[in-house]
Amino acid sequence: MTANIITGIRVLCSIVLLFCTALSPAFYAWYIMAGASDVLDGWIARRTNSASDLGAKLDTAADCFFVVACLIKLLPVLAIPLWIYLWTGVIAAIKLLNILYGFTRQKQFVAVHSISNKLTGALLFAIPLTLPLIELQYSATFACLLATFAALEEGHIIRTQIIKQ
Repeated sequence: MTANIITGIRVLCSIVLLFCTALSPAFYAWYIMAGASDVLDGWIARRTNSASDLGAKLDTAADCFFVVACLIKLLPVLAIPLWIYLWTGVIAAIKLLNILYGFTRQKQFVAVHSISNKLTGALLFAIPLTLPLIELQYSATFACLLATFAALEEGHIIRTQIIKQ
């Protein structure tokens, strides 16, 4: 129950982000709280043996709220080169093929929680925090490289192993 409340806090943080000026101190404060809730809810659910299908679905929904809120706020203020959009599209296509292959092979949605997928998520989360220090093209290049590796690894895992949900 506590983990689901923390997941709900991520949804609340995401909504508040929509009312903050992008890359302002308030934006960063709510952004960091949302990120912390993403780490904390899973940790608490595992620690208290309260992980559930409902909690997993709430977590996925909260992640979607957070990503959409961030995209709404950040895309208009960042000068993102076309090649980043194209590379991101290729990564998304690989991940979509992985999902489709996993579904046809196992008759259920298959999610691979690999270390490279978790590192990709952490790196993507860090990018807005590093914007004052690192040019977007450099951090995005590294993130796209890691995300490409993670997507290819995910496909390999789905094709060669039975994934238990």
